[in-house]
Amino acid sequence: MSWYSFRPYVSVAERHRKAEAAAKKLVKKSGRSLAPVNLASRKIATTFWGKAWCDNLEAYSDFANRLPRGRAYVRNGSVIDLQILRGKVEALVQGSDLYKIAIGFSPLAAKRWKDFKTRSAGKVTNLLDLLQGRLSKDILADITARDAGLFPSPKEIDLDCSCPDWADMCKHVAAVLYGVGARLDEKPELFFTLRGVDMQELVTAASTTATTPIASTPAADTALAGADLAEIFGVELEAGDVAAPTVEAKPPPARPAKPIRPRRALARRKPSKAKAGDALQKPRRARTRKAVLVAEAKVPARKAKKK
Repeated sequence: MSWYSFRPYVSVAERHRKAEAAAKKLVKKSGRSLAPVNLASRKIATTFWGKAWCDNLEAYSDFANRLPRGRAYVRNGSVIDLQILRGKVEALVQGSDLYKIAIGFSPLAAKRWKDFKTRSAGKVTNLLDLLQGRLSKDILADITARDAGLFPSPKEIDLDCSCPDWADMCKHVAAVLYGVGARLDEKPELFFTLRGVDMQELVTAASTTATTPIASTPAADTALAGADLAEIFGVELEAGDVAAPTVEAKPPPARPAKPIRPRRALARRKPSKAKAGDALQKPRRARTRKAVLVAEAKVPARKAKKK
């Protein structure tokens, strides 16, 4: 290709068709399955690790000019294969032709990793919370700190693409870098693989901190010094005769028994008056003879009145 010539424009549909054909050919030739980057929506990343990766890329002006074209490529499915390995990423991107991309990452510096484990000791209790990004704000800030966190800076990244573009950060490389962010949404553990560190060490550091025994304090001396005994009891003790006084436990004082009160004789209850209609009624008193005569005298008077 001459200096002034340009490759013809290839539409998105045509790139899709070429990408599918190239993928089938590679699978048949190499016998290995491909791992394309397929986005479910316009958003490239939605989880902590994926978004933090993309934010880290966009934070550096070195990459700012080339990243927008890469977003377009990764969204239209041009990354037909992406493999994340220890310290490197290998990918295939379909553009005007099929291009091979190899991106190298320097391993995380041992001092940075050690300092981070020290700061996060006791705060990362399990791998599930770590991979899902459910950590304290302080730990998340340490992870994403620029030039001091776990994410790589531009000087730690080596870019290479088989396309004729003279720029190191071509649109194909940018698409792969964004594809890494999308892949971390699905498999966040690959971030630690890429950086060359063991994420299990964070949980181990937390367990070690939690099980560290507390330094034992010396037992308090309960024995009184000889001078103290002399002041209390007014006696002089010879050296070596001082012994810790034994205090005998005194039994609790017995509670006095309560006096027994004599029972009072129960008062007889008066018989209750029989109510009207009860079966048992109070017997009538016997009438005197005088009362009988008076009653009999009143009977003829009543009959006379009725007549």
